[in-house]
This record gives sequence, C-alpha cells and structure tokens, in this order.
Amino acid sequence: MNKYSIGILVLLLASCSSSKKMTDSNQNNSKTPFVWEAANVYFLMTDRFNNGDTSNDLNYNRTKKTGKLRGFEGGDIKGISKKIDEGYFDKLGINAIWFTPIVEQIHDGVDEGTGMSHGYHGYWTRDWTNLDPNFGTKEDLAALVQKAHNHGIRIILDAVINHTGPVTAKDTIWPNDWVRTGPNCDYKNFKNTTACTLVTNLPDIKTESNENVALPPYLIEKWKKEGRYEQEMKELNAFFSRTAYPRAPKYYIIKWLTDYITDYGIDGYRGDTVKHTEADVWADFKTQCEYAFATWKTKNPTEILDNNPFFTVAEVYNYGVSGGQEFDFGDKKINYFKNGFNSMINFEFKYDALKDYEFIFSKYSDKLNKEFKGYSVLNYLTSHDDGSPFDAKRIKNKETATKLLLSPGQSQVYYGDESARSLIIEGTEGDATLRSFMNWDEIKSNSNTQSSLLHWQKLGQFRKNHPAVGAGIHKQISVQPYTFSRTFSKDNYSDAVVIGLDLPLGKKEISIGTLFKNGTTLHDAYSGKKVVVENGKISIDTEFDIVLLEL
Repeated sequence: MNKYSIGILVLLLASCSSSKKMTDSNQNNSKTPFVWEAANVYFLMTDRFNNGDTSNDLNYNRTKKTGKLRGFEGGDIKGISKKIDEGYFDKLGINAIWFTPIVEQIHDGVDEGTGMSHGYHGYWTRDWTNLDPNFGTKEDLAALVQKAHNHGIRIILDAVINHTGPVTAKDTIWPNDWVRTGPNCDYKNFKNTTACTLVTNLPDIKTESNENVALPPYLIEKWKKEGRYEQEMKELNAFFSRTAYPRAPKYYIIKWLTDYITDYGIDGYRGDTVKHTEADVWADFKTQCEYAFATWKTKNPTEILDNNPFFTVAEVYNYGVSGGQEFDFGDKKINYFKNGFNSMINFEFKYDALKDYEFIFSKYSDKLNKEFKGYSVLNYLTSHDDGSPFDAKRIKNKETATKLLLSPGQSQVYYGDESARSLIIEGTEGDATLRSFMNWDEIKSNSNTQSSLLHWQKLGQFRKNHPAVGAGIHKQISVQPYTFSRTFSKDNYSDAVVIGLDLPLGKKEISIGTLFKNGTTLHDAYSGKKVVVENGKISIDTEFDIVLLEL
C-alpha cells in the first residue's frame, strides 16, 4: 500500500444494527450528538480570516510601517460571523471554531528584529476586560456566539494568562508585583520554563504569587475614562468575596477571562503557553470556567445547546501523545489533564502523518480508548507558530485532509488548510509566513483550489456527522484493499463506520464485515449513487476516488 495515496474509499455507515442500544426510531430520527472527543475544530487568526467591517481597520494611530504581515490586515469578528451566515463552516463540517485572542492589544508596535510588529495576533494584552476595536465590539462577539450556536457550532476563545504585551512608549509596564522582566527562559528545567520571560520585553505575569496586589494605576485611570471603573470594581469585589482567592495577579486575570463565558456563553478556552505557568493556575481557571458556564446556563436556559461540560485544551509546546498524560520538564513531570484540561494540542501528529494509515489510526485509537480514556488530543498538521508544517509547500493537500480528518482524536483545521493557502510568502520573516490573509479570491476563481476545498468539505461533513471517526474504536478489516471500521457508542446513541483507502477509480469492491445485513441499501454521499450489501460486500462504480456510504 502506498502510504501517500489519496485514492480512498470511505464507507460511511451510520449503523444501529451494531448496537442493541439503538432503536429503529433512533436510527431514523435522532440528531447526531456533539462529542468533544470527535470535534472538528477550525482555528483561525481573527485579523487574517475575513474583513467584515472596514471602518475598524485603523485604531490607536497604529500607522507605523511594519515588517511584511506584521501589522493589522483588517480581519475581524464580523468577518467570521459573515462566513458563519454564508454556511462556510457548515459545508466544511466544522463544529467548533477557535480564534486568536480578541482582547485589547498594546497600542504601539515593537521591533522584534523582523521589522516593526503590532499585536495583530492577539497575544499582546493591554486590557483583558475590553475588546480591541480592530477586532470588533462586545456586541459583535455576542452576535457571533449566537450565530455559531444557531449553526450547532461551538466557540473556543484563546486564554493568555502567562504574560502581558510588550512595553512601548504608549504602553506602560505593569507594576513589579504583577510582572517580571527577566531572565529569559532557557527551558532547561521547570523553574527556567516558568519563572522567566518567553522573550525580551514580554513581561511575565508572576503566576506563582499568592500575594495581594493592587490594580495597575494605568488600568484604573483607563477604566475611569471609559466610565466603567465602579462596575469593574464591583465585579472584582464580588468575585474575590465568592472565591476567597487572594487578590493575586493570576486571579484577576482568571476573573476577567471567565467573564466572557458568563456574558456570552462561549463553549471553551484554549490555554496559551500553558507550560510557562504553574499547573494549579489552570486547575483554578477550569474551576472558575465551569462556574461561569453554569451561571450562563442558568441565566440563558433556552440557549443551552446540550449537556456537554465546558471545554479546555492546552498548548504545551512540544507535547506529544507518546509521552502519555504527563509532560516532562527534565526535573519534573506534570499531568495537565489532571490540572484542568480536557485535551492537549498534539505536536507529534505531524510526524505520525509521515507514516502509513494503519500505523496512525491504530496508534491513536489504542491510546485514546485506553491510556487517554475520558480525554482527547487535538491533532494538527499546520499552525500559526509551527515553522515546520506537514505540507509547507502545499503539494499534499488531499493527503493532509485524509490523514487529519480520518484520524482518531480531535482535528484542528488551520485556516486555509482546506484551500491550500500558501505558507511561503516572499518578504516575510519567521512565523509571519504562516499568517497570510485567507485566500478567498483563489477559492472563487481557481479550479484546483475548489477541488481541494470540496475534498475537505466532504470528509469534514463525514467526520461531523459520525462521532465514530474521531471518538470511536478503530479495527482493521483488510490489509489489501485497506479497510477498517470505527464504532462508537454513548448513552442511547451508536455509530459505526467502515472506511477503505487506496482503492482504484471506476469499479471497486470492498468488504464491510458484519456491520450490515445483506440487502441493506446504502447511499454514497460523494457520487449520489446507491449500493446494496451483497455477501458482506458492496460494489460501486464511480468517477471519483472517494466513496461515502451511509444509510
């Protein structure tokens, strides 16, 4: 079997006969449940996805000339909402959207050695309690969450607790009892990964501190000018009274971040630079996230999507699933799953994707259904800060989709994966090359791009409609042709999928094992054809190299 082949046969079997738990009524009428362990997550940079409001493109006199792709490009919350309205994410089979931080960024820019940069990426916080006008307003955010929920899409925001934004002529440093300005991290042990700054001029929040600290004077002055000082103080007093936490830096930030859950009903948080803080920071964060989520549900009973808990996923740079649940600092191991996280970003998947299908699928099914039972990992092949993506030249786009979307675990589609957005941008330096504006024009005009997008859409919808793909148990049926099943059961819902890969165009025959009785009619969602199970097999003749069969 050629491990890079993208000729595939996917038999999508929403099976009920494989489980005695599911009734005929369930088969025909039940709604596919949303399962976080099988989520298909779309990750986008807010400033680089879609410009829905050109009137907010320039704020705080951010007019300095920047390095290429180091300034604001116009993407905003309204732009994301417009794509939700258009059904873009529905067609891709996306059921969760994670976008980069939208809180108020530093007003000035800094020279990082790659030219002047602004906080277009969202990770240079100036005020956690306010949105940056370049991204939009709180009303825009409220509208986005509601639109997403109406489409059955969950919203994941990005939580930065580790650091503030850089210090500039316009952006004052936070007080010494809030931040440290050195030394820079060398990552040789736990202390030199946490009690340090990631880079020069990126003040590190003293997240280890439990000492009471006063609010920064500049923040008090800012809130007073904006007419919300009394309200912010009232809420802070109520938070610290309820939790009995000391007024330490980390707890202020936890309060400010969880307000977005209470106020808007977001469904999850991705923790940024998680390994650079003490683990108990995230345990406390998760506790308050859950409280805020329960509060929102109580206040908005008619808007609750389901009974899923609040979701958290950790970015622990270089964490890989083969290391088990713990991350090794050299002198200390920490289990972040036991400290507030449902999932962790899996930096190992891009290496596994170089291997054959069965290696990938059996490895992840075995680990997720045994060692990681009750948790998951978020697999990706491209990201905003990984300079060595699986397909840097965008020459293996269909293979990328096949391996990412059919693998057990959660899938992270980075914006433009589906449209082969170029990752090599002339004139950029560093991670800027990964962060170009979404290639909407190519999607409209380029037939190759459209073909790629269609592949991602059909596999994405398949994955979304069948939790067995991401959360099920994998079992190989045949080596040649390569076929396998995925089965999933939760409460009164069951799902079974049979998939075949590396099959020829034209006529093809595949065994489906014992999942469906002879005489069962299945529908190919890819070609529109129907097939009938005979002698435990199906035969189909299509012009496509992919078949998606379902009841």
